[in-house]
Amino acid sequence: MYSKLWIRRAVSMCSLVAVLATYSMVALGGTDRIAGELTITGNGLNNETPAVTVNGEIAKSGRSIFSSSIVETPSNAGAVINLGKSGIIQLAPNSVFTISFDNKSISGELSSGKLTVLGASSEVTVKTAAGVVKASTGDSVNASGKKDDDPDSGGGPAWWLWAIVFGGAAAGILIAATTADNRVSIGGTAITVSPNR
Repeated sequence: MYSKLWIRRAVSMCSLVAVLATYSMVALGGTDRIAGELTITGNGLNNETPAVTVNGEIAKSGRSIFSSSIVETPSNAGAVINLGKSGIIQLAPNSVFTISFDNKSISGELSSGKLTVLGASSEVTVKTAAGVVKASTGDSVNASGKKDDDPDSGGGPAWWLWAIVFGGAAAGILIAATTADNRVSIGGTAITVSPNR
């Protein structure tokens, strides 16, 4: 009877040691390194899938991007880098961008081409030939340092289009209200039955 008890204790102790050893290896094997995902846009040569280079290696859509990577786009393809909660940036064709990021911010150096911020939790800091530029969602930055704002936000042609649409709708409502002798006919000639007896 005592031998069965000692065997159980020995097996329990060995199981406990195995679980602790395995758990510590999993904890040591984890990494705090954050990765983004690369999506390539554009047309490849000879009907091939377009590719860009990441740190000098050819990369296709779905590749993981880590901080301090150099992403270079050819003349026939652009790239979108999705960094999760940090944000999403787009590189135009013929761009070279060294990207640095963490959980809260995106920064990098734009050597050539154009970068557009599609979404970001905070401003994206871009180092260009002319100096450092801060870009928000919807802003584009050229390698020369020029920051292009969203063309629709400054009251450009899109603003006039909406003004014409709303003005036409308001005129239509006014014409309909003045020509119907202020009579409004809602619904048809349905019979309403009261639920009360």
